[in-house]
Amino acid sequence: FRFKDSLAEDLQSADLVISHAGAGSCLETLEKGKPLIVVINDKLMNNHQLELAKQLHRDGHVLYCNCSTLVETLQSMDLSVLKPFPPGQPEKFASFLDKVFGLQ
Repeated sequence: FRFKDSLAEDLQSADLVISHAGAGSCLETLEKGKPLIVVINDKLMNNHQLELAKQLHRDGHVLYCNCSTLVETLQSMDLSVLKPFPPGQPEKFASFLDKVFGLQ
């Protein structure tokens, strides 16, 4: 895709999403309940994408690979093993901040 203000419409109609392992891309896709394969960029310094991909995979939410193993991943994938991503609970963070700042 070229730059878009939002991918919400594309995500809504997708059966499978293949994305880089950026936190925003991963979370937006998982919150929509779509199966996700993340393709890590192993040339990034400190490779934070790999850390996120591995953790989401350990938790059962995504499959991950790199560019050279994408075709193999697509051929062998079993999307039925993926677990739904739990919904966020922003009210917990808001409550925490209220306590920290003495507003509660």
